Amino acid sequence: MLFRSLTLTLAFSIAPFVLSGAMPRDRHDGEPTVKSSVALAADTFTNPVLWEDLADLDIFRVDDAWYYSASTMHYSPGAPVLRSYDLVNWEYIGHSVPTLEWASKYNLTGNERAYVKGIWASTMRYRPSNKKWYWLGCIESGKTYVYTAPDAAGPWSLASTLNTCFYDAGLLIDDDDTMYVAYGNTRLSVAQLSPDGLSIVKTQQVYSSPGNIGTLEGSRMYKYNGQYYILTTRPASSEYVLKASSPFGSYSIKILANSLSPPAAGGGNPHQGGIVDTPNGDWYYMAFEDAYPGGRIPVLAPITWGSDGFPTLTTSGGGWGVTYPLPVPAHPLPSTLGTDSFSGTALSHQWEWNHNPDTSKFSVSDGLTLQTATVTNDLYAARNTLTHRIHGPISTATIIIDTADMADGDRAGLSLFRDQSAWIGILNDGGVLKVGMVNSIAMDSSWRTTNTGRTAATVDATKGKIYLRGTVNINPGAGRTGSFSYSTDGTTFKDLGTAITLTTDWHYFLGYRWGIFNFATKALGGSVKVSSFTQEAS
Repeated sequence: MLFRSLTLTLAFSIAPFVLSGAMPRDRHDGEPTVKSSVALAADTFTNPVLWEDLADLDIFRVDDAWYYSASTMHYSPGAPVLRSYDLVNWEYIGHSVPTLEWASKYNLTGNERAYVKGIWASTMRYRPSNKKWYWLGCIESGKTYVYTAPDAAGPWSLASTLNTCFYDAGLLIDDDDTMYVAYGNTRLSVAQLSPDGLSIVKTQQVYSSPGNIGTLEGSRMYKYNGQYYILTTRPASSEYVLKASSPFGSYSIKILANSLSPPAAGGGNPHQGGIVDTPNGDWYYMAFEDAYPGGRIPVLAPITWGSDGFPTLTTSGGGWGVTYPLPVPAHPLPSTLGTDSFSGTALSHQWEWNHNPDTSKFSVSDGLTLQTATVTNDLYAARNTLTHRIHGPISTATIIIDTADMADGDRAGLSLFRDQSAWIGILNDGGVLKVGMVNSIAMDSSWRTTNTGRTAATVDATKGKIYLRGTVNINPGAGRTGSFSYSTDGTTFKDLGTAITLTTDWHYFLGYRWGIFNFATKALGGSVKVSSFTQEAS
């Protein structure tokens, strides 16, 4: 793995200068107008624009809509695609990588695991000339995979494999339709792609970071007023801009953001992002703020262009503003909070599995049925754990689960999932059911399980419907906690176990998630049905 410094990035990028001819998707004007991001007033917004873990984000505009793609590492499907009509309210519309198909370890079978591998900083763009969407990402510092789709929402498929690692890549589609990719760590390069975008014509190093700057990564490439720009970050504090009259240089450099105080108190300095314009010609820089234990969250600020051709960030009181004017009139979208009843036959786009799932062991039909897919006593080795981003800063998640078809030895429930985890769930031992709270589940820095957990508390239970709940504080900073409770009627909840302290260590990169699981400790054959998942802000 190439060098990654403290808190990699939400890396965003855009090509606002080549937007003509694009066809945006329907705006869903008939959907509920609950906002997924807060507007303080009709003409302002507050940071973060979406308090969810969306690392290494690449953002761009197509006509009146903005899109971004984020890192997901070992979660599947990968590279979620979000859409907005105001840069503030966002909705999940799909994934660019339907399955992590690069190696068997992404299936979480046997002793193979892919934790903290997979999708890191990648790039996505729309190409008007052939009405095709492109996603490119280097996997495990080896090969670069190119996925394409006829629509941002898919279907996406693998189109090409390149024997070069476009590390932290940023794709630019130039005015003449030539495709370029900026990439690299400290020694930054630009590649020119073939006319179909599926092979490499040439690649050339364009910049080597001097010692007084140090590590640079997270490249995003643009063209504005005839000049070429590469945004690149010094983790985990600063954003630099390279500028040249040719895609292959030579480049001059200037700082865009440096050690700015964050809008979410206690978090890291906003950095590693991208610039994007609005239809009326205003410009914005979107970056991420390290906000562990919750992960890395997107923040937005205006920029202006100076007489030297470089962008300048608009600060507030010397820091990144908590509030700024809305880029365009607000366009509310359905909230990322609320209840998912698993209607229809497919999961909503907010869900991602821990590694690739065994598709024969789950179904969606007015509820989610999870059959046991692994015999293990290790949550980290259990296939088909379904995860959902936690909405910060404080939230509560509740699942309604039917345990009627659980088998002897099965474990099913709701977890706070990361490299240090805990859960509340049903333990079936010899046909005797208990609600249990299990803590102290842990991995080491090589992502091997060091502790399968300790049952901290149990109460008697009977087969049937039960409500399991987690409440968590992911405000950035140490000492944040999560706790669990249960109910038999959905009204009166009883605490179980003691609160756990959440880890803020950055090496796992992704923040805590909710996880719904069902695994066997004795034999396969049991199942549970989850009739709903509800997440509410507290």
